[in-house]
Amino acid sequence: MNRYSSYPNPAGDRLIEPDISLASADFIGVAWAGLLTFSCNFHYSMTWLTLCIRWAVLLLCNVFGFLFNQRKEDCLFAPLIFKFQQTMVGFHSDHIHGNKYNGNDNKFSPGRVERLVRGRERRRSTRESNLNDSPDRINNNHVATESFEHEPRLREDTNGSYVERFLEGAAAARALPLSNGCKTEDGKPFKQRLLVVANRLPVSAVRKGEDSWSLEISAGGLVSALLGVKEFEARWIGWAGVNVPDDIGQKALTKALAEKRCIPVFLDEEIVHQYYNGYCNNILWPLFHYLGLPQEDRLATTRTFQSQFEAYQKANQMFADVVTKHYKEGDVVWCHDYHLMFLPQCLKNYNSKMKVGWFLHTPFPSSEIHRTLPSRSELLHAVLAADLVGFHTYDYARHFVSACTRILGLEGTPEGVEDQGKLTRVTAFPIGIDSERFRGALDLPEVQGHIKEFQERFKGRKIMLGVDRLDMIKGIPQKLLAFEKFLEENEYWRDKVVLLQIAVPTRTDVPEYQKLTSQVHEIVGRINGRFGTLTAVPIHHLDRSLEFHKLCALYAVTDVALVTSLRDGMNLVSYEFVACQENKKGVLILSEFAGAAQSLGAGAILVNPWNITQVAASIAKALNMPSAEREKRHRHNFHHVKTHTAQEWAETFVSELNDTVVEAQLRTKQVPPRLPTKTAIERYRQSTNRLIILGFNGTLTEPVERKGDQYKELEPTVHPELKQPLTKLCSDPKTTVVVLSGSGRTVLDENFKEFDVWLAAENGMFLNPLKGEWMTTIPELLQNMEWVGSVKHVFEYFTERTPRSHFEEREASLVWNYRHADVEFGRLQAKDMLQHLSTGSISNASLEVFQGSRSIEVRAAGVTKGAAIDRILGEIVHSKSMTIPIDCVLSIGHFLAKDEDIYAFFEPELPCVGVGLPRGKVTDAAGVKFPVERISTLKISASKNGAKSFQNKGQRPLSNSEKKASNHHICPPQRPATTEKISWNVLDLKKENYFSCAVGRTQTNARYTLGSSDDVIAFFKELADAS
Repeated sequence: MNRYSSYPNPAGDRLIEPDISLASADFIGVAWAGLLTFSCNFHYSMTWLTLCIRWAVLLLCNVFGFLFNQRKEDCLFAPLIFKFQQTMVGFHSDHIHGNKYNGNDNKFSPGRVERLVRGRERRRSTRESNLNDSPDRINNNHVATESFEHEPRLREDTNGSYVERFLEGAAAARALPLSNGCKTEDGKPFKQRLLVVANRLPVSAVRKGEDSWSLEISAGGLVSALLGVKEFEARWIGWAGVNVPDDIGQKALTKALAEKRCIPVFLDEEIVHQYYNGYCNNILWPLFHYLGLPQEDRLATTRTFQSQFEAYQKANQMFADVVTKHYKEGDVVWCHDYHLMFLPQCLKNYNSKMKVGWFLHTPFPSSEIHRTLPSRSELLHAVLAADLVGFHTYDYARHFVSACTRILGLEGTPEGVEDQGKLTRVTAFPIGIDSERFRGALDLPEVQGHIKEFQERFKGRKIMLGVDRLDMIKGIPQKLLAFEKFLEENEYWRDKVVLLQIAVPTRTDVPEYQKLTSQVHEIVGRINGRFGTLTAVPIHHLDRSLEFHKLCALYAVTDVALVTSLRDGMNLVSYEFVACQENKKGVLILSEFAGAAQSLGAGAILVNPWNITQVAASIAKALNMPSAEREKRHRHNFHHVKTHTAQEWAETFVSELNDTVVEAQLRTKQVPPRLPTKTAIERYRQSTNRLIILGFNGTLTEPVERKGDQYKELEPTVHPELKQPLTKLCSDPKTTVVVLSGSGRTVLDENFKEFDVWLAAENGMFLNPLKGEWMTTIPELLQNMEWVGSVKHVFEYFTERTPRSHFEEREASLVWNYRHADVEFGRLQAKDMLQHLSTGSISNASLEVFQGSRSIEVRAAGVTKGAAIDRILGEIVHSKSMTIPIDCVLSIGHFLAKDEDIYAFFEPELPCVGVGLPRGKVTDAAGVKFPVERISTLKISASKNGAKSFQNKGQRPLSNSEKKASNHHICPPQRPATTEKISWNVLDLKKENYFSCAVGRTQTNARYTLGSSDDVIAFFKELADAS
């Protein structure tokens, strides 16, 4: 009897739960877990001792299970071990990581890494089980693995049964049981659908009649990768490579492709010319490979760029239409390569909950290269709509994140790119090959025959091999020149080595490629003429692909493989060579500009293909390398190729995509919902005395791109569509509007002089009631401003050192802004400034330093919007001679975390606020009016920035009984008895009548959120129309 039952969790992993029938053993586990929990909570100092005890007992339980020769799930101590694991995870979450997302302390919720590791082990177990139960996968019909899409076929395939088995046998694969036991409600094995969307389908269609088609199979690395993935039901969506203008032909082709589990996207000739031949091949592909266009082509491209870009967007939308037509809830959509960079955005516009991943099979250039593209921002934003973005290497991922930060101004994190709280995970997934197919093919009689043929043909000579497309990025001329230099410097090897170069022609109609072909032929002829004889030549050049079996045999007899790519996404030729070298143990010379160098660099000789002298010396080193070193180098690379297969690559990507969605859902639970505008308007209409508190920058200003016009940001102006709704709201006698901003008095006067609003400048330090005179709310702070000069000198110094940064000197604070400076340099400068401020001459002053997204602000301690609002509220009540309590509050702004204490101020569920109001005002000697101090029973909690709580001077803390009794009651101020005082309820605020809303922020203490100032204006228009 199985002691465990299993069930899938939301991430798709299988959790093991002890069967309740084992009552006694389960009781032991519960008792021990309870004992350890008690010991942990008994005293904090026992925490690490408890941790050690847990690990020790867990180790003993596993040892006992091993001694009894039992698997974990069959071990007598399994329930105890399971309880330990739950307790241990809970311990780490509560005492180390804070249990951020798990609201239920008793619920076991594994972390992201743990889920991924568990899924990886489960996939390995499944794969091993399938290999043991299935016949040998290697047969005579296998074709070679190739990189996807941008790598053309390098071999002549005798037939396509290998791919046929994947395409036509997918239905049979669905009947295979999964090792994890996941089943649907009807008892059938559950398989997640995987929609693979690529520019081209893995088949080529040839029309035979009006309603008949012949399908020719074309293999690629992606097909090979998904062949071994048993956990997903894959369907392919892409262009069939042929123009089908009539409905009859489209229906017939769709029906024929359906048998291959393929779904066509029909593109007309004009779209293909503009989208594929134009934008993809003439713009994106050269750009991503660091290739510059000739001047005449660059000018021609500039003239036709817009039309090509529009065709690119249109083609991506056509792909999206087909995907959405066949999409079912729960499907995973995997978009591939630079042809479909707009597809993630199109899909998310259709369904924001769709699981979308995007993978690039080419290099991604540095931000300095990418920023030359006119459509740079649009492409980046479109890709960021995906949940997971994958690249072959960390370098490419780093370049992408850098482009997003430098071009879009977004925040780059170790996990990816964050925009308005939405995280797009960016990481590296190096693709591999199916090494078992290559290794198994070497045992086939046909391959063995070719091996003997090659050995006899080149007997007595070392064999060097190059397998490439005849393309500018492959570095074939550089390879030939390096070989020529090697022969010049090593006379001994001239008749003892031969270079076999297979160069597959591609894009033969393009003049640049025709010129490259002629150049290669010229170099080959010159070298053979210089160093060849009547019976032998040093270079054998082949301008065509090679059949799979011959290629495997050629790999097996090669002594040195030479890969000199000038820029390559991955280059799987190096993988194929290593897979076939188990006996020969040849040497791999690999370009450092190929993506494979990140994976095979430990065993290969890395070279700079532009350095002809270095490559020639590496050839000599490889040919003279001792056997012991060759074996050691081969062992490193062979282990990587054997373990990092194409199947593992595909499974890992889809697994991480599923987990990324789970993480996003957990993170979303912590994000406040969007402001319910209809509910807010209805509550607003039903109220009798309303208070609207608004921020300025980012709330009422015109939106400015983060890397846009810096002048607009230096001179913030009111949103052009704000005038009509705000004027109407201010004219309502039941409504009081307060603009509470960190900006200075002059800025607020210039922007709101025509509106009947209350203005609170510099976070409430100064107050102007309805076009009146400015007054100081906290005058005592202005009397101690000696620190301004020291801070100003620091800000001036860093402004001079940081281009495109600036600082703003206000009356009670200083702000240094590096929003438009270089992202990395600005961040380093800000770090340096913070360190200086914390240790310099002002470190002991009564100041607070705040770091915004890309700014640093220094102000007097205790100055926050929440600390000032009670004084502002008292002045409003007195000035307007209010007799009706405020029963509806809207607080909307884009505030720093420090200033979000204003949201907590009006929360009805928090302690109450008592306000003391005098009949008259008090004026200081300078003639500046300011309200007298009131008693505030609300203490504002410290913010995330470490801000201190604010409390008025001279007031005593109230007891809990006094707090409960006051309940928003106006209490007499601590003033001389001669001043007349009144007491009444200022706030009669119910929970459903309070709407706090953060603009452009998702990590907030507000109840609700709005995306931008445009959303705020739209809400005000509805509110004004309804009032």
